[in-house]
Amino acid sequence: MSTFFVSTPIYYVNAEPHLGHAYTTIVADAISRFYKLNGYETFFLTGTDEHGDKIVQAAEKQGKSPQEYVDKISSIFKNTWPGLEIEYNYFIRTTSEKHKKVVQAFLQKVYDNGDIYFGEYGGYYCFGCERFYTEKELTEDGLCPDHLTKPTFLHEKNYFFRMSKYLEPLKEYIQKNPNFIWPERYKNEVLGLLKEDLGDLCISRPKSRLTWGIELPFDNNFVTYVWFDALINYISALDWPDGKKFQKFWPNSYHIVAKDILKPHAIFWPTMLMAAGLPLYKGLRVHGYWTVDETKMSKSLGNVVKPLDLKDKYGLAPFRYFLLREMQFGLDANFSEQAFVNRLNSDLANDLGNLFSRVLTMTNKYFEGIIPAPETLSEKEMEVQNIGLESVANFQNLFARFLFAKALESLWEFVRYLNKYIDDTTPWALAKQGKTNRLQTVIYTLLEGLRKIAIHLWPVMPSVSEKMLKQLGVSFSLTEIELLKESKEWGLLQSGLKVAKKSNLFPRQELKLNSNKEQEVGAKKIEQFISFEDFKKLDLRVGRVVEAKRIEKSEKLLEVRVDVGEDNPRQIIAGIAKYFQPDDLIDKQVVIVANLKPRKIFGKVSEGMILAVNEEDNMALLTPSTQVKPGAKVS
Repeated sequence: MSTFFVSTPIYYVNAEPHLGHAYTTIVADAISRFYKLNGYETFFLTGTDEHGDKIVQAAEKQGKSPQEYVDKISSIFKNTWPGLEIEYNYFIRTTSEKHKKVVQAFLQKVYDNGDIYFGEYGGYYCFGCERFYTEKELTEDGLCPDHLTKPTFLHEKNYFFRMSKYLEPLKEYIQKNPNFIWPERYKNEVLGLLKEDLGDLCISRPKSRLTWGIELPFDNNFVTYVWFDALINYISALDWPDGKKFQKFWPNSYHIVAKDILKPHAIFWPTMLMAAGLPLYKGLRVHGYWTVDETKMSKSLGNVVKPLDLKDKYGLAPFRYFLLREMQFGLDANFSEQAFVNRLNSDLANDLGNLFSRVLTMTNKYFEGIIPAPETLSEKEMEVQNIGLESVANFQNLFARFLFAKALESLWEFVRYLNKYIDDTTPWALAKQGKTNRLQTVIYTLLEGLRKIAIHLWPVMPSVSEKMLKQLGVSFSLTEIELLKESKEWGLLQSGLKVAKKSNLFPRQELKLNSNKEQEVGAKKIEQFISFEDFKKLDLRVGRVVEAKRIEKSEKLLEVRVDVGEDNPRQIIAGIAKYFQPDDLIDKQVVIVANLKPRKIFGKVSEGMILAVNEEDNMALLTPSTQVKPGAKVS
């Protein structure tokens, strides 16, 4: 039997699960179920990352020990997923003894191979990022470019992984295997990073300042750097080095991650595997960010989407469907409750739910609920078959390539066509005219189409898919479904089965607003006011981005040229590279502080500031609601 391995990142336990976590995990569940439908034996891995400085700090704030704190948050993640119909094979925790032993075995192997060495390093350490920065990477004021806080200068002796040794082989591998990192924009981003001098990777922290970690097997005075520990979970869960699961599943392994952790998964992890003499994973699949009403989710703004709350409001199947249908995998997507309700009503209630209801009602009315045998097929039925087979074949092809939104659109072309087929064939008229043979063929054609749709929706909405099949008199069985056969053969539905009397799969919904108390914005207390005269000193202008590019040796900064109606575009150095690709900014309208005193950042003059909302792990640009002339003043 063919095998398939898929993993989510192991989620850092400094916050509870939100929409972003749910999306990644539902994607992994959906692709795992899809391969099960194709007859594969699958292994789906998720879990929590529980070591590092941030965990110690978070635990201290709550008055707990690190172990008490991670036990609490990890259990919240683990208990959330079953409520979203997520069926993983293994939930890993990096504090488990099994994982610790594998990490130490991996470290010892790389150390014995000569690729870990002891050295001395002095640098600027940001505890928020849990990493060192060079002076060039800091802002002109010497701040962390991400958190805009002053890093601590640490002079330490540490252990280093000889990552530089494997960067060129990794570059060659990526170029020879174009599907290794996908979508392509992220492959190109990694190749761009590999052009820089990334050097070696510090992989330890002295116990004198951090004890919450896994001890190095060759020096118990140090613990392992959190990323070196966390990434190894993908093979410790498979019982590396001697377990049969590693041999079985690793050759067809895929990691699903959000774009903010591209570098560790696309550079650190492959070079670590090379150093240990292990084969690389099969593929890295990278998705974008979710924003909420065009704004990053934030506790202070009161707009954090809690997956289980939304499921309880509108139903689980619509929630899973919306996430997979709305986001084009690899790009950012916006979540709004109104858009969710609109999608539910149009796609699920009007199109699919109405189709099921109409067909089951007619089957009961005209054939006492018994699936009739089809008679002579007309050109119309042949057209339905061709469109149906093409639709599900496209669905299978697109879904396997992580193009979930396009796959569902392909399936919905068939859903909409079947609704049109009913209107074209007018079964009620056929019944009135006594054309029973023709009516049998029409009803059977509709029921067979519904069966194919229901089967293909199992990865997306498992319980509702099984409910659909049950309403058609069919039991769901992975051992009896051959997905490839479904795209090549028509007429697999058995005549004589009894269908349900009615169907109400997706009732129409209205937007369910929260109470006034729940809608209150938890704005931060304003501690210092300014006068209107002070505000008038700000010259805020709307500009259009005409050019944007990355700044060498900086992960955070972009060089952006903005047309604000002057003779030449303004050059602005903006710390937004973590959230925006240069190409995504072209022609966007932004708001800038036009009269900010110019200053040098990374040796380049910055002539203003682009305004943005930076909340937790994402950013939203301030932009006018409609297009305005470059240089228009904000007042």
